[in-house]
Amino acid sequence: MKTWKKCLLTLAASLAFGTVHAADVNTTGLAVTDTTVKVGILHSVTGTMSISETGSVQAEKMAIEQINAMGGVLGRKIEYIQEDGASDWPTFAEKSKKLLVNDKVAAVFGCWTSASRKAVLPIFEQYNGMLYYPTFYEGLEQSPNVIYTGQEATQQIIAGIDWVTKTKGAKSFYLLGSDYIWPRTSNKIARKHIEKLGLKVVGEEYYPLGHTQFNSVINKIKLNKPDVIYAIVVGGSNVAFYKQLKAAGIDMTKEKPLVLTISVTEDEILGIGGENMVGAYAAMKYFQSLPNENNKKFVADFKAMYGKDIVIGDVTQAAYLGPWLWKAAVEKAGSFDIDKVRAASPGIELTTAPEGYVKVHPNHHLWSKTRVGHARADGQYDVVFETKELIEPDPFPKGYQ
Repeated sequence: MKTWKKCLLTLAASLAFGTVHAADVNTTGLAVTDTTVKVGILHSVTGTMSISETGSVQAEKMAIEQINAMGGVLGRKIEYIQEDGASDWPTFAEKSKKLLVNDKVAAVFGCWTSASRKAVLPIFEQYNGMLYYPTFYEGLEQSPNVIYTGQEATQQIIAGIDWVTKTKGAKSFYLLGSDYIWPRTSNKIARKHIEKLGLKVVGEEYYPLGHTQFNSVINKIKLNKPDVIYAIVVGGSNVAFYKQLKAAGIDMTKEKPLVLTISVTEDEILGIGGENMVGAYAAMKYFQSLPNENNKKFVADFKAMYGKDIVIGDVTQAAYLGPWLWKAAVEKAGSFDIDKVRAASPGIELTTAPEGYVKVHPNHHLWSKTRVGHARADGQYDVVFETKELIEPDPFPKGYQ
């Protein structure tokens, strides 16, 4: 009798939440039960990249909490297993294998640098996992096992350079970056586009992650007098670079030279200090100051969860999209199986995205707008430019490979 009642209660709960048995929505041995589904969160919460990646962790956890409050995914509450990549690429690879092989998670939300993504990519492809990667990056990649929720080069690098040349009349550029794949490849694309426009690159320098001595390159910049410092410095190095830039007498509000970055979001400015960043420009798809209703709610919810002084940058917002896009694909597929989720992903739309609206392209990148922000002393950006239309993602642009 007790068994019969228990079966009735299970059936009633299943009908109430629209769930079906795990065996029907999970045929490949993932960590899915009749009531829960496990996912992974893999970011650096220690080391030089923690200044950038902490916001991604917060956003992913908030999205998961909100999804669970709505009843979860296919009637199952999401449980997450968090791992620390520790700003070390081999560690990212090791932790990604643990999440996929040992923990059998249904999806992973993670990575920040292209170096960490490249380190984990073979593992996701070998073990058929699904990674939701939130960072703007250099493009030149398309994997069936990755959904790229940040922008690629045509949506950020090329669009940003077009803006600064047309709007500010820039003719010469000094390219500066951290020494790994994303800044180097991004600057390779930037150089090709600058030269394609008939303009000049007057210098190009790279420094290791965590580097803090930029006085030598700042002196070179002052000697070369570029119209634009095109900066792709990442992580904690940004704190030293912008403080030293100001100490060297470069007033970014005068725009001689103008600073255009594709790596400094509101998250990094929190560490740099708004007073050291005021006057710089950033080419991104999202800024906390966006006035749309979706974003107002997102910002309010984020501050309610993490404190009124918290800030939200481009990658943090893109990280927030990951769990929602995964939820939509799973529900469209009616399954947690990776192959079915992959097949269901193209065409997924989010009308509630804080940036406004996004749609998954068949190449696994998102349609999105490009915006340019002007840094304020309070650590926020004023949006001074926005493309009229969504830009179709093109991770392999002709002539830039």
